[in-house]
Amino acid sequence: MRATLFLSLLASALAQTTPAGWKIVKDSKGICQIAVPPEWEPLSETTGAAVFQDAPTAIAVVTSQAGQAFKPLPESLQKLLGIRKDRLFENTARRIFYQDEISKRSEEPNAYSASVPGKDGTCSCHLVVPPSIPEETAKKIALSLGPAQEADLEQKKNADRE
Repeated sequence: MRATLFLSLLASALAQTTPAGWKIVKDSKGICQIAVPPEWEPLSETTGAAVFQDAPTAIAVVTSQAGQAFKPLPESLQKLLGIRKDRLFENTARRIFYQDEISKRSEEPNAYSASVPGKDGTCSCHLVVPPSIPEETAKKIALSLGPAQEADLEQKKNADRE
């Protein structure tokens, strides 16, 4: 009963953060995932990356860090990383999300990083986009970061056993 309730709540939460028609991209281990707009293309099923047009134009990468405890960034690390306070969108026990590169010219990209607690570790993503991609779209990609759906993880575990 609890498992059914959990899966239903998880599916509901993912539906809220994954816009209709977007593609799911999973890290190389199938533990973490992000969603990208329909015009983006995964590099392959196992790279955990997707590109828009070609890699130098825009790329989104998702990774998992098994065993890495998730916690908000302390102020000293924020300073070391050079994260501007107005570009630190969230730094809570639920998510870290910030813009780590800001375009100053049309040929320079914007970059975003996000991390969330994952199953037995941390899920992270890094997104690099040209200024032509709206900030709202970039944020939706980063905010879609989360653990892969439980059903998918079970299928992967079963496949690994075979």
